[in-house]
Amino acid sequence: MVRYKPSQFTKRELEIMVSAFALDKGLDFLTGGKLNKYSRKAAIKIVKTTLPVALRIAGSVGASTARAAVPLATNPFIAGTALGLGALQTEPGQDLLAAAAERGRMDRIRFEQALTDLEVGVGKSKIKVKSKFNKAVSKGMKVVKASASYGKKGTITNAKKAFSVVTKTASAINKGGKVAKSGIKRKIGLAIRSIL
Repeated sequence: MVRYKPSQFTKRELEIMVSAFALDKGLDFLTGGKLNKYSRKAAIKIVKTTLPVALRIAGSVGASTARAAVPLATNPFIAGTALGLGALQTEPGQDLLAAAAERGRMDRIRFEQALTDLEVGVGKSKIKVKSKFNKAVSKGMKVVKASASYGKKGTITNAKKAFSVVTKTASAINKGGKVAKSGIKRKIGLAIRSIL
């Protein structure tokens, strides 16, 4: 049975046909149409050489074999593959293969270079040094967490307000200000003054 409608093919067969067609059109575009000219000539040559043999087979016992091979010859994927392989045997096809091999070689070299650069670059990472102000704020937040002023000991219920008080105190002490006389601000100030 010869199939013509898309509904008569399986999804996989349709995908293969579309990919073969896309490959054919891509090769045609890359070679400026010259590849199709050569593949047409190659197809005509193949038909001319195989037609007499096929006619002889048709008259013999192999007629049933030839009829069984008709679906293979009408399959666009097989026909496209045969034409593509035939086209790659021509001089422009060999040039195309050589260009693809060169491109692949250059891509592999660039990939290896990128891996080498990545491995070398990883060892040179610099550790970020914490500033004195940040150390002071950290110590002040530890004091707040240890006290019961902004929640019970070990937790801070209003972190935004606690951070605001700590940073303002650290900034004031950093500018030369005095430590508060009592309360949590004094404890924070004493801890911050030990660093700044």
